[in-house]
Order: sequence, then structure tokens, then C-alpha cells
Amino acid sequence: MKKRTGNTRIVCIGGGTGTFVTLRGLKKYPCQLSAIVTMSDSGGSNKRIRDEFGLLPTSDIRQCFIALSDENGGVGILRRLFMYRFEKGTGISGMTFGNLFMAALSDIAGSQKEAIQQTGKVLRIHGKVIPVSFTNTNLAATYDDGHVVGEEHLIDEPPHDGRMHITDIYLKPKAEANPDALAAIEKAVLIVLGPGDLYTSVIPNFLVSGIPGALRRSKAVVVYVLNLMTKYGQTYGFTAQDHIRVLTKYINRYPDVVLINNAPLPHHALTLYAKNHEYPVVDDIPTHATYNVIRANLVSQHVYSKASSDALVRSLIRHDSEKIAKTLISIEQRRK
Repeated sequence: MKKRTGNTRIVCIGGGTGTFVTLRGLKKYPCQLSAIVTMSDSGGSNKRIRDEFGLLPTSDIRQCFIALSDENGGVGILRRLFMYRFEKGTGISGMTFGNLFMAALSDIAGSQKEAIQQTGKVLRIHGKVIPVSFTNTNLAATYDDGHVVGEEHLIDEPPHDGRMHITDIYLKPKAEANPDALAAIEKAVLIVLGPGDLYTSVIPNFLVSGIPGALRRSKAVVVYVLNLMTKYGQTYGFTAQDHIRVLTKYINRYPDVVLINNAPLPHHALTLYAKNHEYPVVDDIPTHATYNVIRANLVSQHVYSKASSDALVRSLIRHDSEKIAKTLISIEQRRK
């Protein structure tokens, strides 16, 4: 694991593509970087990792490893391997090499915790990847019509009307915090929440016992990066204030800073999103908010695609890694 020369401790809390984008930008700066990752995913290849191997989900961890990995020299081919998704093969189509690698290493090393640590060394990551918990748990949600779903993938890709709103979300069974996650939060000077699916990537971390309290006690500057788009099944019709209201409910405090994109989004991608009832998040934050607001061009103009064997819905429009990182570092520097 490569040592950083800077003393600034930055912690990113989340999961999925949003955390990947943020980490990939921040790793270029001289800081001590940690990613605290949600561990309740149950969709796609994660379901098979849980059901067939008896392990906790690894996809969000894998994405963080890829984001933080050394992109130079011999490790480059390993990085590409960890990103590779099989498109053929009975039983492995749709699986990623990285997830299978970590499943095999868990068996060899004797524990998933040790496998995670060793994988970081193999990829020479610039920072640490920390599972928020090692409790085997599932995400459950209650909706405004009273019905309940008990797995994350049913929240991500709802079999019900995705325009319904979530009234409560929780882990079943309750999960205990990884002590390493608590220690990282305690030592941080900057904590970044999001971007990422509000109910399945960001909030699940704060459903883990001990994590909300650690955040409240922290002296770090807490930054929330608002999503670019609403999410059908989770945040249909949500404005910026709606996102902040729900986040605040589960972290029991306001963020210190909110980042929101103010640049136009690629029009052709918006047309595709609209077909799935997803739209740009409307900036309705008042002039005199409880928190500081930074409005800036934070979006990448690249429209992303996914592998044909990937069964999950992926983001087409994403934040720009370099723009996000530059803005976050400027916030930390103003703190000094």
C-alpha cells in the first residue's frame, strides 16, 4: 500500500459509482485517504457472492479498490482485470473478476477481512478501504403505502411503483460498526458523503450502530455532494432540499457544506433518463441556508455505458473526478 506524503485525513463515506468517482480524483492529492463502504448490497453479482460463497457483498469494495489503485506500471493490468465482467460462461456471466478474486482469497486467507487487506496490497492502493461493518445484514425499507421490502436490490430496482416514497429504512438484523471505520471518522479533518444513491449507498452506512454518533462527535468538515439526477424507486421527484432533509434525519446533523452542480447536463442522456422517470435534481436551496452551499461545474460531459452482461442499472451521467477533487481540496485548504 503506497504511503501518502500529506497529513490531511480525508474520509469518503458511501458506495457505488459516486464514491468511485470521488476517490479517483482525490488519490492524486497528497492526503491520507480512506473509504468507508456500505456492506448491505444484495443485487447482481453480490447476491451470488452472498448466497453461493457465504460472504458479505464485495462490489462496492471492489470499485473503491479500482478507484484507489496504482494506474502505472505492472499493476495496470491487475486494475483492468478487477474491472473485467464476464460476458460468457455458464454460471459466471455477469460476474466480475475482482469479486471472484476476493472470494477465492477469502478462502485462502481464512477470512474476508484479511482478503480485503491483502487485495489492497496487491493493487497498491493509495489509501484504505474500510467496510463499515462485518455484520451479515440486509437493507429494508417501508413505503408510504405501508408495504415493506427486505433487500437492497428491491429498493434499487423496485418491482412496485417507483414513484412511491420511502418513509423509513433500516438494517435487519442490526449491524455493529467496524472499529476501523469509527477510528477513521474520529481522525478525519474532511468527511465526504456521496455522491451516490441516497437510500442504498449513503444512508446505509449511518444505519450501522455507532456511525452516526462518531460523525456527530467528529471535528471534521462534513461535505455532502448532491446527486445530479433523481432515482426512480428512491428519490422520485426529490429536490435538493429533499435530499438534505432525508440525509439529516439519519445522520442527526446538517452537513457543513453542500456541493451542487450548476452546469448543464448532456441533453441526449437526459432523454434516456426521462424514459426511466429520472430527472435532474432541482436546486431549491434558499440563499440563507443552515449550511454553506458551493455551486460549481462538477459534471463530466462523458456519457457512460455498461457491459451487456451487467444486469444492474448504471449511471449514464456522472460527476467529474478532477472537478470534485479540486473543489473538496479547496474546502479543506480554507479550513486551515
